[in-house]
Amino acid sequence: MARKKGKKKIKVRLELPKDDNTETNFTIILVLGMMIGMSCMGFWITNADLVFKPMNNMPMFLNLACPDSFDPNVPVPPTYADNESCFLTKESPSIETWTEEWDKVGSPGAAAFFVVPGIEQQRLGSMPHPPQTADVSCTAEADNSGTFTLSIVERAFDMTVTTIATQGMVSNSEECGLTNVPVQANKQYEIWVEVPADQPAIRTFEFTISVESYDGIPENMNNKSLWIGPEVNIGPFPLHPTIFVNFFGLGLLIMVFPAALYSDAQARKIKAIEDKFPDFLRDLAEYWKGGLSMVVSVRTLARSEYGALNNDIQKMSDQLSWGIPFGDVMKMFANRVNTPLVHRAVSLIDEANKAGGKISDILVTAANDSREIKFLEGERVRAIASYISVIWVSYLVFMGVIVVLSKVFIPAIASSNSGGESESIGNMQINAVDPLFFLVVFFYGVSAQAVGNGAMAGLMATGRLANGMKHSGYMLILALVAFNFVAFSPDLIGVPMSEGLVHSIGRVAPG
Repeated sequence: MARKKGKKKIKVRLELPKDDNTETNFTIILVLGMMIGMSCMGFWITNADLVFKPMNNMPMFLNLACPDSFDPNVPVPPTYADNESCFLTKESPSIETWTEEWDKVGSPGAAAFFVVPGIEQQRLGSMPHPPQTADVSCTAEADNSGTFTLSIVERAFDMTVTTIATQGMVSNSEECGLTNVPVQANKQYEIWVEVPADQPAIRTFEFTISVESYDGIPENMNNKSLWIGPEVNIGPFPLHPTIFVNFFGLGLLIMVFPAALYSDAQARKIKAIEDKFPDFLRDLAEYWKGGLSMVVSVRTLARSEYGALNNDIQKMSDQLSWGIPFGDVMKMFANRVNTPLVHRAVSLIDEANKAGGKISDILVTAANDSREIKFLEGERVRAIASYISVIWVSYLVFMGVIVVLSKVFIPAIASSNSGGESESIGNMQINAVDPLFFLVVFFYGVSAQAVGNGAMAGLMATGRLANGMKHSGYMLILALVAFNFVAFSPDLIGVPMSEGLVHSIGRVAPG
């Protein structure tokens, strides 16, 4: 007797393919954020002296980036020669200017001195001072045109005068000035305007002297073991966005904030679905009571406006038209949304349907139950909103106090002992303070407060840590903006201030 071949069962999956990539997208955003954030943290920790404390007072990342230029084990600050041997610390000259206006310059003329800034000899090391040039632009206005001589001279200690550059000029002429005058650092020069006795006096003489200036300190750092970075001017605010503490705040921000924003956006979509779900169940019950079949009812509702629920209702309509039981369709919907409220309503419908209940009454009961839950959630949000406001207000007050201390109190203390020695005020001893140290500590405190307060606010509001990280992100952004635009001023964070052209006040006769 021949053995009958077993029949193969063909299983057809009638559920629409899932296109929900929420978890995948969240994971990708979180991983990328963590990678970029950790990179920022790596830059921060190699500049913060928390772990690496090189003896040469250079940032550790510079010692690693330029090992042939800086020896971290030698307690000697870098020289100009050391800085020039590293691509990150090469100095570019700044332009120092001096502008002045003289009235009634007659014979024999007028003169004033200025000192060219430059690098100190001990900082130069084995390198010569880079060459410097000066330019003079001027205007000479007179009632009657006449000739005069414009000169740059050097006066030695023995009072002998050496002319560096000289040129005959004519008053009321557009051609007035000297270009590419060679000068040397840390030397005193004089500008002479000589008017012959037989020439008319100059009514107004205005000049601007521009000199290339070097100080031996790289443009993007302050040689105090803390990276400052290039200056960016936004209106009246001189900013240094690459100051190392910013990478601490950015690291915290990037690690959690993008993923928190994405998670919060998805949560709002789910909330929008839940808000419309009770209305859908109520309308479905009404259509069923009206005598329409479930397929026709859902197909009709699919053409209605339910906001974020429209796509899911269309899927339900398609599945019912394929012959999938209503209970299975609702379970598939619950799995897609995957929230306690929808699972509760679907379970209620399924159990009542199995018990033989009237489907319309079941739908109305589920709709009322879901609406009551959403009402209670709304009441909870409204009740907790005041506590969230208290958290935000307390953080803003704390940050405001810290910024005021950073901007007013710390500079006052630092200026009182700018000589680097401790001072006594009554019975209180005040040691020399580094403003940057206190600014850094304050910024860490505000950042920690942002993370803690934000996490607490989010947990109280929704019970989700992702929502808390969203609040923390907003608080960190406020801290970064406040400190960069107010507290991290160049004079407090250690940016070297140029002395400019030291010049005389008033004028004398040339010679």
